[in-house]
Amino acid sequence: MSTLSSGQVDPRGLRVAAAITAVVLALVLIVPSPAREIVLAVQVAVFASAVLVGLNASPYSLFFRTVVRPRIGAPTETEDARPPRFAQLVGLIFTVAALATLLAGGTTVGLVLTAFALVAALLNATVGLCLGCELYLAFRRLAPARAV
Repeated sequence: MSTLSSGQVDPRGLRVAAAITAVVLALVLIVPSPAREIVLAVQVAVFASAVLVGLNASPYSLFFRTVVRPRIGAPTETEDARPPRFAQLVGLIFTVAALATLLAGGTTVGLVLTAFALVAALLNATVGLCLGCELYLAFRRLAPARAV
């Protein structure tokens, strides 16, 4: 998710982060309790860091910047950071709800919420379709125009 200057991000970093997220969420679906709650709590913390501090603060962004990007070079294009940051918020909401539900004993609902987040991460990682980003853009189109 490597953040560049003036609110821009490297889209390759977003896909790497989505791939890591997909692996973590898949682990949540296959490991037994209480390990699943611990793994999910880690993912919640990753989403929270990206939402509250910025995409650049995410551990997955740090991994991309320090391990992947030096090997593949600078990006030829960048994207606005606002839609992916909103997508991280959507992921945070789903994973917090999943974690709370799992901790309350609602295993099926918690795993279904996790599966929804997993599908979104897989779509982003494999084909570059960011559902949270699309939701952000839809909200922007529906918002009333500001008077200048």
